[in-house]
Amino acid sequence: MVFYPADASRRLFLFCFLTLITLGIGIAQSRPRELGVPFGVLPTGPLNAITDVAGLKVGHFTKIEGENIRTGVTAILPHGGNLFQEKVPGAIFVGNGFGKLAGVTQVQELGTIESPIILTNTLSVAAGIEGAARYSLSQPGNESVQSVNALVGETNDGYLNDIRGMHISPAEVIQAIASAKLGAVAEGNVGAGTGTVCFGWKGGIGTSSRKLPEALGGYTVGVLVQTNFGGNLQIAGVPVGEKLGKYPFKDALEKSDGSCMIVVATDAPVLERNLERMAQRAMMGLAKTGGIASNGSGDYVIAFSTHEKLRIPYSNPSQKLLTAEYLANDDMTALFLAVIEATEEAIVNSLFAAESLTGKDGHRIEALPKEQVLEWIKDNN
Repeated sequence: MVFYPADASRRLFLFCFLTLITLGIGIAQSRPRELGVPFGVLPTGPLNAITDVAGLKVGHFTKIEGENIRTGVTAILPHGGNLFQEKVPGAIFVGNGFGKLAGVTQVQELGTIESPIILTNTLSVAAGIEGAARYSLSQPGNESVQSVNALVGETNDGYLNDIRGMHISPAEVIQAIASAKLGAVAEGNVGAGTGTVCFGWKGGIGTSSRKLPEALGGYTVGVLVQTNFGGNLQIAGVPVGEKLGKYPFKDALEKSDGSCMIVVATDAPVLERNLERMAQRAMMGLAKTGGIASNGSGDYVIAFSTHEKLRIPYSNPSQKLLTAEYLANDDMTALFLAVIEATEEAIVNSLFAAESLTGKDGHRIEALPKEQVLEWIKDNN
């Protein structure tokens, strides 16, 4: 045994303590990819976020008040202009329809998106509609507009949040839209992900992107998720849910129901038919994480293209033919893979970014034990 002088011993203890603290902070602040978790074969965009799709903006409004309010709003703006006047091609795929996605039928019918995409909690969809509509009507050039198809998705955060209180107002929805910006996107317990639960652990907002090689078009695909669903969590081939004792039907499933909103964006020239095919592939990414789209889960995918030459003007002279150049079916496969990989990573990112939270009636949901998960992944690869 080696004995140290008192001051040397204190210095050694301080060094070890600071090292442990630094390692803990590093894990808490780093994303899974940076910690060595493997995800697919395609490279990410610079930010590994949906905002790698040029011009796209994301904003959050987070509401944490008292002991029972744990909710929020996330807004996605496909471009920085007037969305009503310059609509983007869009599509929706319903993985499981136990949810309340406002505006779905018009997108399916016309193949266009004309408002910011709003994500919030189940009983705040009405506030989301009003906020998105009021924002759109206030835009210069929309003074005579009398109809706006607000696209508002939700998940139920009622375990941690006093959802019956309907604490989100239209003004707060507008605040989320107004805060939308380019660049890095906050993840975890923010915006619409503030009160969500995923695989029995704290869920939240997650995002990821993929950049195709130039030989395949050089296009970018970005995904943002609001995770609030159940299943048997898998990360990088490791059956994390089983190892941690949280998986379907273990304790009558411990509530595997829930929902996942998935937003897929691309700058590729893709119209609504192939955007729907891309949206379908997002459910494959969800399945790779162990999601099962249970009976009570509302799993919706909203997909759109920001390609400028595909934008649809609100005012078009009668009988004027529209022309567009877009990708052939044979060129879609790489985009399909990009959606699958980015969706899987976005979901895992939401779990790694989320922090333990106590909410309504003292309910507490713990964050995923990342250190343990990383050890298993390291041993498995």
